[in-house]
Amino acid sequence: MGRDRVMGAERTPLIAGNWKMYKTEAQSEGYIQALLPRVSSVSGVDIAVCVPYTDLRAMVDSARGSRVEVYAQNMHHEPQGAFTGEISALMLSELDVAGVVLGHSERRQLFGETDKALALKVPAALEAGIAPILCVGESEEERDEGETERKLRHQIGEDLAGVRDERLAEVTIAYEPIWAIGTGRVATPEQAQEAIAFVRALVGGRSPAAAEQVRILYGGSVKPDNAAELLELPDVDGALVGGASLEAESFAAIVAAAQS
Repeated sequence: MGRDRVMGAERTPLIAGNWKMYKTEAQSEGYIQALLPRVSSVSGVDIAVCVPYTDLRAMVDSARGSRVEVYAQNMHHEPQGAFTGEISALMLSELDVAGVVLGHSERRQLFGETDKALALKVPAALEAGIAPILCVGESEEERDEGETERKLRHQIGEDLAGVRDERLAEVTIAYEPIWAIGTGRVATPEQAQEAIAFVRALVGGRSPAAAEQVRILYGGSVKPDNAAELLELPDVDGALVGGASLEAESFAAIVAAAQS
C-alpha cells in the first residue's frame, strides 16, 4: 500500500476486514481460498484482511499476487527491545505485511493503548513502509454529551503529531463510533458523513492537499445490507469491517458494494 496509490485526485476505496481474535492458521487458509475467487475480478477497490499474528505468514503467502493485502492488528513503535509479547514493524516488514491497524477502540479500552503511544506507532509504521490504519472515534457517552468533535480533534491532533505534513496522505484513518462496534447499531449516513467530514477538515488544518488525498474509512457494524449506503457518502473512502469480514461471502459482498 504505497504512497503512489493514494496520491491521485481520486481516492481509491479501501475495504479492510478486521478479524480480531478469530481464525487459526488452518481456518485462515480455508477463508482465503474462498475469498480470492470472489474478488479476483474486482477493480478500483483496495482489499485488505487484518489478521492475528499467527496467521500473517500463511495469509501473505496465500494472497501473494492477488488483489488482497495482509495487515496486522497492532505493533510496537520500537524496532526491537525488551518488550515481552510485542511485535515490531521490522518483524512485520520481513513477512511482507502491507499494513497495520493502530489504535482500535478495543486496544484503547481493553489494553490501555494511549494517544502518546500512537503518536510513536504511526510514524514508525510509515518509516518501515507499512501502511497504517489509524482508528479514531467517540464513546456512546461522549456522543450523547456532544463531545464527538472534541474527542476527534484530540485523537487526530495527538496521534498524527509525529507525522510530517507531506506524509499525512499515506495514513488511512478509520472513524469508528465506539457505540456502533459489534452492537448492531450503525451511525446514520448523516452522522457518519458529518464525523468523517470533520476528520478530513482536521487533516486539512495541517495540509489542504493531504485532506484531499487521505482515505477515511467508516467502521462500526458494516454489513452487506448497509455498506452501499455508507460507501456512497462523499467523504467515506471505504470501510473497516469487523464481524461481517469473518465470512468470505459477506466480506466479498461489501467489496462489491465499494466497486459499484
